[in-house]
Amino acid sequence: MDRGFGFPRWVPLLLGLFILVGCASVPPLANQRQFRFGQDTFAYQNELVWEYTFTVDGHWLARRREPPPDYTLHCFAMVRTARQFFYHARFDPTLPTADEAMYRERVQEVSARSPREPSPEAERVVIPGYADLFAFSADWEPLLKDESGGAWRSYFQRGHWRMIFPFSRSHQAETAEQLLAEVRANRPPVVHLVTFPSRTINHAVLIFSAMETPAGLVFAVYDPNNAHQPTELTFDWAKQTFTFPRNDYFIGGPVDVYEIYRGMWY
Repeated sequence: MDRGFGFPRWVPLLLGLFILVGCASVPPLANQRQFRFGQDTFAYQNELVWEYTFTVDGHWLARRREPPPDYTLHCFAMVRTARQFFYHARFDPTLPTADEAMYRERVQEVSARSPREPSPEAERVVIPGYADLFAFSADWEPLLKDESGGAWRSYFQRGHWRMIFPFSRSHQAETAEQLLAEVRANRPPVVHLVTFPSRTINHAVLIFSAMETPAGLVFAVYDPNNAHQPTELTFDWAKQTFTFPRNDYFIGGPVDVYEIYRGMWY
């Protein structure tokens, strides 16, 4: 399934048997700049296995896409890699472009670093010949897809155990405050969107900015299923509930949210 990926029901249950404790978080450290959609994002996107048609009564019909797309079930791999570049790479368009072997080595170095802590500016991996990830990925799409990791990153991200336990409204309010703090520190959080035990959505996105309103928070989101424009994740203080909008793979509505690639257990 594409909501944004599906996996057998036993996977989160198995993970839950091994890990039954809460999050051990790390103190937030600020980055020097804000994550930028269209520059720190990829020129390509995670493709959908299914095509959905929404009915007037709020249900959907689905059929497999034909021909089958080549790059699917990589939402976790894509948002993780986008933040890896934001945390650990420095693009320098003034340097000459390199060959495939050098770029592959640099991408591997970026991918191998911690997904939870940014590198100091002076220690970042230099990507020569390009101004940003978007331009780099437009020219080197196969290489980046190859080095970002397979669909297994979506199935076996170590924080999946959390989805099988209930999300209280107070927990979601605390999460909203945490995400706001992360964004303000220029540490764009990667979050898992779920409706477990329903599987209407099971997806990873990256939050890169936030706006406070009288009713709650509006987070700007990089959805790896859409390379062309950002989307929004909203939080209502009164209902203490996150809402994700309707799109090509989700009918829209309340979702539970928790941050991943943060701390020991996520």
